[in-house]
Amino acid sequence: MTATGAAPRPRVPAVLVLEDGRTFRGFAFGAVGETFGEAVFSTGMTGYQETLTDPSYHRQVVVMTAPHVGNTGMNDEDQESGRIWVSGYVVRDPSRVASSWRARRGLEEDLTAQGVVGIGGVDTRALTRHLRERGAMRVGIFSGTAIAGDAAMLARVRATPGMAGADLANEVSCARPYVVPAVGRRRFTVAALDLGMKSMTPRRMAERGIEVHVLPATATAEQVEALEPDGVFLSNGPGDPDTADLSVVRAALDRGTPVFGICFGHELLGRALGFRTYKLKYGHRGINQPVQDRATGKVEITAHNHGFAVDAPLDGTAVTPYGRAEVSHVCLNDDVVEGLVLLDRPAFSVQYHPEAAAGPHDAGHLFDRFAALMEG
Repeated sequence: MTATGAAPRPRVPAVLVLEDGRTFRGFAFGAVGETFGEAVFSTGMTGYQETLTDPSYHRQVVVMTAPHVGNTGMNDEDQESGRIWVSGYVVRDPSRVASSWRARRGLEEDLTAQGVVGIGGVDTRALTRHLRERGAMRVGIFSGTAIAGDAAMLARVRATPGMAGADLANEVSCARPYVVPAVGRRRFTVAALDLGMKSMTPRRMAERGIEVHVLPATATAEQVEALEPDGVFLSNGPGDPDTADLSVVRAALDRGTPVFGICFGHELLGRALGFRTYKLKYGHRGINQPVQDRATGKVEITAHNHGFAVDAPLDGTAVTPYGRAEVSHVCLNDDVVEGLVLLDRPAFSVQYHPEAAAGPHDAGHLFDRFAALMEG
């Protein structure tokens, strides 16, 4: 076991200011300065490196409910993208030492190097309870010379945009197409729309003999069709699903091409089917969310990161422009729709992350289901 980390530095005062006026004081953790975003909380006790590098957290300030963060440091293998995407980071008790044989540096080193403003020493239990009661809201973190009077900082927070109506997929998508080759014999070709996709997702498909052509969020239906794919994959991503273009989804459904959507992609499939999406009070974020498969009754523990959901009828069959649809999965905590399936065309989606990075592997079989759909 290896211990690593930067030498301790003097702690700089920091203040977290919520848009409803509540403040929390602590010390700077990471870069010193100011940052703004939507305050959300993640309930995972591990997997903070994957959380930080998940593009779905773009423009969000993540509050960790686990009190002790940073124990295993940062490595070069578990990155879910090429950078940290969170706008800010809030922890209670950052580890003073990174202790893992895989660690290459400490958590705070990466936060500082990438200019991510964070705050430590915060009562994250009280902050989480506040967000559960009042809902996710805009927030600012101020440290060092950025600290001003409470009224001035609150005015700065309230001047920032909220997440409703935010079109963010283009800001996190790949700049140009690339291919993740199949492992072993190529069985299928999939066109994957990168709306903020994590790096583990195409790897999970490649492990199943799928050659994945990753396309930018701006890809057109014609560009997708030119690949002659066996299936179309809609990835996770940040922002409000009401802002996203649906032409690729609708074209795939019109052609009868198998479609699989996760998280943001699930919301896009829901919109294409005619269902509305809405903003959850505080969302689902973490790697311990119980979801039930309504066809089998099986309960799976799943990884989530979403602040919006699909408004579809939980019971019965809905008639859509593409045939009959049903809710396939539901969250056992709050009955939020967690999955959709079309009965007359080859398409399904889930609101969570089956790639399990980080998280449980209960839902990995959904990639096998996608392969079976393409084979069928």
